[in-house]
Amino acid sequence: MSTSTPQEVDPAVSKELARLRDSIDNIDAAVVHMLAERFKCTQQVGHLKAAHQLPPADPSREAHQIARLRTLAESAKLDPAFAEKLLNFIIAEVIRHHERIADDAGTGAADPGE
Repeated sequence: MSTSTPQEVDPAVSKELARLRDSIDNIDAAVVHMLAERFKCTQQVGHLKAAHQLPPADPSREAHQIARLRTLAESAKLDPAFAEKLLNFIIAEVIRHHERIADDAGTGAADPGE
C-alpha cells in the first residue's frame, strides 16, 4: 500500500471545484423537491384510483411514459437506458404506494400522509 502526501491543488482549481460542487448540491436539492412534488401528485392519483376501484398499475400509461422519457433523455444528451431505469424505479414505488392506498381504502384505514 503506497502512502502519498496530498498534492498541492492550484487555488483556481479548488475554487472551480467548489463552484461546480455547489451547483451539484443545488441540483440535487431541486431533484429531491421535484420528486416530492411528483409523489404528492401520484398519491392523489392513488386515492382517485382507490375511490373508483381502478387498478394500481396502468401498463399502457407506464409504457408511454417510458418511451416519452427516453426521447426526452436523448434530446437532453442523457443515457436513455439510465433514464428508463430511473423511471422504472419511480414507477415501482408509485405502484407500491397505490397498492397501499387501495388496501387502506378497502380496510377503512386512514393514509398517514394525509
